[in-house]
Amino acid sequence: RMPAFLFDMDGVIIDSTRTHTAAWHQYLAGHGIALEDVEARMLGKHNDAIVREFFRSRELTPEEIFRHGAGKEAVYRERMAPMVMDRLIPGVTSFLRQWRDIPKAVATNGERANVEFVLERSNLRQYFQAVLSGDDVERPKPAPDIYLRAAEMLGANPLDCIVFEDSIPGVEAARNAGMRVIGLTTTLHDLPGVDLTIAHFLEPALETWLATTAFAI
Repeated sequence: RMPAFLFDMDGVIIDSTRTHTAAWHQYLAGHGIALEDVEARMLGKHNDAIVREFFRSRELTPEEIFRHGAGKEAVYRERMAPMVMDRLIPGVTSFLRQWRDIPKAVATNGERANVEFVLERSNLRQYFQAVLSGDDVERPKPAPDIYLRAAEMLGANPLDCIVFEDSIPGVEAARNAGMRVIGLTTTLHDLPGVDLTIAHFLEPALETWLATTAFAI
């Protein structure tokens, strides 16, 4: 059976949490909102949920929720633009190149514009046969929908899929889809329920696990 690798974006392909946090602070300040725990309240969530959380004191229409989300993401891309290559998770490019023949997809709760922005700027788009964002499924992570859809698009059995994640909702989504999970400690040091924990793609333990546990190379 054909295996497949499924990747989250933020914290897995690119170390972007600090930039997302700074972008939210900047955007919220422009709307008279000051919050201290922005990072903890945004991790692993779809943008609509984040906007509702940060603007909870205001009654927002769906159009306003979309506009605020898009506005913040424009700030994020402006901030990240000069740093994309420097913020890639160590070893991710060589890992994708090494496993070029394995079907791969990006499956993230993030906004499609951000995903395409990072993949194009980093020249990594060529390694993925499918790219799914939070707008492509009705239920975001921790629901399994986005990972199941990615497996379907790649023609892979969910049981043969290996997911790379850095958030608790993401790990739960992968587990709910019946997939194995490799956790990256970019954002959190404790990721319950993963099969392997790594800091980056250069760790020898990753190759060992893939060779001895995931499938024979």
